Amino acid sequence: MILPDLPAAAPVLARIVAAVLDRWPEHRGYLDRRFRDETPEGLASAEALAGLVAAIAGDDLGRVIDGYRHMCGMINDEEIHFRRTGRYRLSSFAEVEAAIYADPACMAPYLDGILLSQLLWRNHADAIGLYRRRFLGGNRPGYRHLEIGPGHGLLLALALADPACAAAAGWDVSATSLGRTADALARLGIGRVANLRAVDVADGHALSGARFDSLVASEVLEHLERPDLALETFRRLAAPGARLFLNVPVNSPAPDHIFLFETPEAVVDMTRAAGFDIEHTAFLPSTGLTLDRARKIAATISAVIIARAPG
Repeated sequence: MILPDLPAAAPVLARIVAAVLDRWPEHRGYLDRRFRDETPEGLASAEALAGLVAAIAGDDLGRVIDGYRHMCGMINDEEIHFRRTGRYRLSSFAEVEAAIYADPACMAPYLDGILLSQLLWRNHADAIGLYRRRFLGGNRPGYRHLEIGPGHGLLLALALADPACAAAAGWDVSATSLGRTADALARLGIGRVANLRAVDVADGHALSGARFDSLVASEVLEHLERPDLALETFRRLAAPGARLFLNVPVNSPAPDHIFLFETPEAVVDMTRAAGFDIEHTAFLPSTGLTLDRARKIAATISAVIIARAPG
C-alpha cells in the first residue's frame, strides 16, 4: 500500500487507491509520486475529495477505474502526437463532437476517467481545493451561480452545498455530460435542484439575457476554437462585480483538446482582454513536477484564474 499510514489517515482514499492498484497494478509508481510527500493538510483534503468521488461512483467504482485507465491510455497517445508535432491532433469542435461528445459509448468512460483524475492528479485536486476555499468562500451571500461544462458534477455539487448560493445552473453541449451531472448530484444527496440545460455558449441567442454573480469554466476553454469569444460571452453573462473561476490546462494534449495554450500567462492575458480584472492566479504543474520543470519541458500546467467583472 502507498504510504504505510495512509489507511489510518485517509480510509476512503486508501480504499480507492487499493481498488485502482487491484485493476491496474502498473499505476503504483505514479500513485507513489502523487501521495508520498503529501502534507497532513493535503491528505485531509484528499480524503474529503475521495469521499465525494466514492459517493458518485457508488457500486460502479470498478467501472470508473476502468474508464480512468482507458482515458490515461488515450491521453498517452495524444501526448506522443504532441511531442512529435508540437500541436494537438484535432483542431475543430465539429471533429471533437463527432468523435466523442455525440457518442455516449466514448463519452461515458471518458467522464468516468475525468472524475477519478480529480483525486489522483495533483494539479486537478489542488485546483478543486482553490475553487472550494478561495473562490466559493469569497462569493457574496445570495449569489447566482453558473457552471459551463459541469461534467463529473463535483464543482456544481460544492456550489449547491454552499449556504451562500441562492441558485445554481449547469450548461453543457453534451447530453451525456448533463445526464452524468444530474446522476452525480443525486448520488451525493444534494437536496437542492440545479437548472441543467443543453446550451452552447457560442450561440448568443441562447443566453436569454441571463446574468450570474458566480461563473465557472473548469477545463472548457481548451475545447473551443475561439476561447477568446467564449470569455467575451462570460463577460456578458456576468452581473456587475461577478466572479469568474477558470481552470485551463496548458500544454495538455487530450482527445478533445483543440486550442493550445503554451503558457499560463497566455490564459491570464486572454481573460484580462475580455474585460475581467484578475484577482488571483495559481499555476499548478502535473504530478511530480516543479513549475520550473514543467515550463522547461512543456508539460501540463493547470492555470487557475479567479477574476472579477467590473462592478
